[in-house]
Amino acid sequence: MTIIKQDDLIESVAAALQYISYYHPADYIQHLARAYEAEQSPAAKDAIAQILTNSRMCAEGKRPICQDTGMVNVFLKIGMGVRFEGFRGTVTDAVNEGVRRAYNFADNKLRASIVADPHFERKNTKDNTPAVVHMELVEGNTVEVAVAAKGGGSENKTKFVMLNPSDSLVDWVIKTVPLMGAGWCPPGMLGIGIGGSAEKAMLLAKESLMEDIDMYELKQRGPQNKLEELRIELCDKINALGIGAQGLGGLTTVLDVKINMYPTHAASKPVAMIPNCAATRHAHFVLDGSGPAYIEPPKLSDWPSVSWAPDTEKSKRVDLNTLTKEEVASWTPGQTLLLNGKMLTGRDAAHKRIQDMLAKGEPLPVDFTNRVIYYVGPVDPVGDEVVGPAGPTTATRMDKFTDMMLEKTGLISMVGKAERGPTAIESIQKHKSAYLMAVGGAAYLVSKAIKHAKVVGFEDLGMEAIYEFDVVDMPVTVAVDSTGTSVHQTGPKEWSVKIESLKTAVPA
Repeated sequence: MTIIKQDDLIESVAAALQYISYYHPADYIQHLARAYEAEQSPAAKDAIAQILTNSRMCAEGKRPICQDTGMVNVFLKIGMGVRFEGFRGTVTDAVNEGVRRAYNFADNKLRASIVADPHFERKNTKDNTPAVVHMELVEGNTVEVAVAAKGGGSENKTKFVMLNPSDSLVDWVIKTVPLMGAGWCPPGMLGIGIGGSAEKAMLLAKESLMEDIDMYELKQRGPQNKLEELRIELCDKINALGIGAQGLGGLTTVLDVKINMYPTHAASKPVAMIPNCAATRHAHFVLDGSGPAYIEPPKLSDWPSVSWAPDTEKSKRVDLNTLTKEEVASWTPGQTLLLNGKMLTGRDAAHKRIQDMLAKGEPLPVDFTNRVIYYVGPVDPVGDEVVGPAGPTTATRMDKFTDMMLEKTGLISMVGKAERGPTAIESIQKHKSAYLMAVGGAAYLVSKAIKHAKVVGFEDLGMEAIYEFDVVDMPVTVAVDSTGTSVHQTGPKEWSVKIESLKTAVPA
């Protein structure tokens, strides 16, 4: 009989969550480095360089890879030869205490993103609890634990379908992946669950994302069964879509496709698909009664020698303090800019409150005239930091507020992550504005461009408050220009054609 103590589980969960906040899995780095070497799209290659540079910076500085430090998922396989001792509450209570300690650790405080009462009050729990906990009784006398921190941008792109038994899984996936946009921050991986019931398929897909990325090795040795053949087929066909890093168009959209299956009803074929983003975060440990489990840190030599820096020759420097609508209208699709000066921030909750205040005729806490807004919810600073990791959040969530902001507040441009939808693009074109894209998955790198930060409105919203950032050479790409041209539409179209021509140019 193995005795597992409460404090050992708490400490192990807390340590693992801190670990995954700043260490990418080595398999992800290796596959991303190969994608970087192979990439031919300048925009995608630059985005991957930022992600790789950010990753190493986080490993060295022990700060979060992404400002969205995720919703915690914990999977426990509890051996039936285990006895829990010294627990003041349930196993789930102990897991949540581990989460609480990890997210409030003073040297690397993580962003609290969880809101209780998901429909009405949506108040932040302040410590990122509760986690989503899954437990399974298995043979043995240990407790195997897998922990993951899943960002909202990728989780929100989850897809589910009840296919007929004779329907093509491949056709559904290839039709569905483009509909996910780039808000899940590719390049990453896709987890697919097939079978069981609706909720079982979802769980299968989520669990598959805990597996190591091994697509390179699989292709090197060749498939050994139908499932491996299917994984390779899906990986190749998804990449042939040309979506590329951050949706800008390129050779690599997914690094791997994982598939888990389970028996299902003869009339059914439930399929769930969940992406993992460029901030892939998961870790595994085993409790055997000997004390807390700690994961051995990776070697810095595991990272490729890629070091991104602002390109002042190819990119245009922009002074935000003197920016005019005429200058914004002169920017061109795909143009790279380096932003300098003062910008405002705001995301979902701030936009909703602005909308309510304008409807009531109340004055706003800050003047948006000729200003740029950055869609971000930063991590709290530690030590001498001005701000913690501060990468962009998914811009489409602000689409329904875009016309209001451009028409009624004097705002002239926006910065966020991934594509904009038709409503926002129409408004951008109407107001001769522009939407700029920062790289998702490079939050710590971006934060180094922020030289001063202060809250200027809605302080009670925490990380969703309105900040004013003073930035130096913050890198962005013109994703939607004043004519309504979107690189997230033109880029993948261009690269899907190029990829097809590359395939036909290779002798059989």
